[in-house]
Amino acid sequence: MTRVRQAVQDDVPELVRLRAMLFENLGGDFFNPESHENSEERDGGWRGELAVVLKEQVASESVRILVVDAGDGSGLAACGIGTIEQRLPGPHLRNGRIGHVIGVITDPAHRRRGHSRAVLEELLDWFRHQFVARVDLYASAEGEPLYRALGFDDLPDPALYWRP
Repeated sequence: MTRVRQAVQDDVPELVRLRAMLFENLGGDFFNPESHENSEERDGGWRGELAVVLKEQVASESVRILVVDAGDGSGLAACGIGTIEQRLPGPHLRNGRIGHVIGVITDPAHRRRGHSRAVLEELLDWFRHQFVARVDLYASAEGEPLYRALGFDDLPDPALYWRP
């Protein structure tokens, strides 16, 4: 049985490692822009910035960072992050509260053991208790079947983005 727990400050280095692994797995120019030849320059210091934000948000009321320990003392096997955003209410969003699932990932050495499912199920329970009207996520091809099995569906609108 997978034991999911809330992350603590000491988990931040492992959370950064897993998030970097997530971007490496997703690939493509969006997640790994090749604007610089040097890896450190390409990262743009984002790992350090991520560590600062994670340390601030590990105990936040509007963020839930869940982890699964590897069990062999080697760090974390999996993690997932949930955030809540307050938008304007409307007929399609009764209270304006939107949950976002961010970065569910399992270390390859610990996959196929139900860790991601356990993390996601706990995040969904948290969202229910926080009275969110909708939960959004961006799915990798590998993760999509799990998300659909848990009731996620396509958004009715296209997802677009803009970078200044």
